[in-house]
Amino acid sequence: MKYIPNIISLSRIIILFVLFFTYHNEWLFLILYLICGLSDVLDGYIARKTNTQSEFGARLDSLADILLFTVITVFIIQWMVNKILIFLPLIIITALIRCASLAIAAYKYHSFASLHTWGNKLTGFLLFITPLFILFQLSALLWVVCLIAVLSAAEECIIHITSPKVDLNRRSIFKI
Repeated sequence: MKYIPNIISLSRIIILFVLFFTYHNEWLFLILYLICGLSDVLDGYIARKTNTQSEFGARLDSLADILLFTVITVFIIQWMVNKILIFLPLIIITALIRCASLAIAAYKYHSFASLHTWGNKLTGFLLFITPLFILFQLSALLWVVCLIAVLSAAEECIIHITSPKVDLNRRSIFKI
């Protein structure tokens, strides 16, 4: 029972690799993509309910989140190649801040760390539904997604700079 959340996270990682080969079939992509989203919610929920949270599980979940972000990025570039340029500055800023945050964490904590802040969770949710915005011709909402992504990346970077030790489950820059 204690390995079920990690098995769910690992299955999400496997499905994410399969997604790279389904971009040409919107419905198959959408079904597998939604399964990944459901598994992202379930692994943490089950871990908390069964009291089986672990450092390894948190890192596995973060890896799956990074891979999901990669899949979404490739999806957006592939399906919006002619419209993506207007969002490119915000995407680059977000990526640079995220890289700086990872570098700061690696230097400071001797480990890569991606935090589970409310801002990162909101960004993750918005990034997750971004393909739906594109499929249903609501691409103007991508401005909101990009701005929130920049703010949450900055928040995580500030947390890494100001925190004496890593806390993967820190919820906010404000200690609440």
